[in-house]
Amino acid sequence: MQITVYNPQKSRLEMIDAEFTKDNTTWFGNCRNTRDVSMITDTDGDILISEFDYSYPFMIYGVSRSDIDFDQRKAKQLRRRYE
Repeated sequence: MQITVYNPQKSRLEMIDAEFTKDNTTWFGNCRNTRDVSMITDTDGDILISEFDYSYPFMIYGVSRSDIDFDQRKAKQLRRRYE
């Protein structure tokens, strides 16, 4: 399915093809605040980081879920580096 993501490396929104399955996505159910990371998804060698709000997922090049140990806190730290 095509979704809109924010690409901080290019400083713009773009459309990509992404699939959200149990094999490539980790969901976090302990979200309370809008800035909490609700899911991380591997897509074509990159990672999508989605927050617990209606903002666009962030796409970070060259990082996978296993690189950050499938960890919600590490995903949030990675996301903050690109603000």
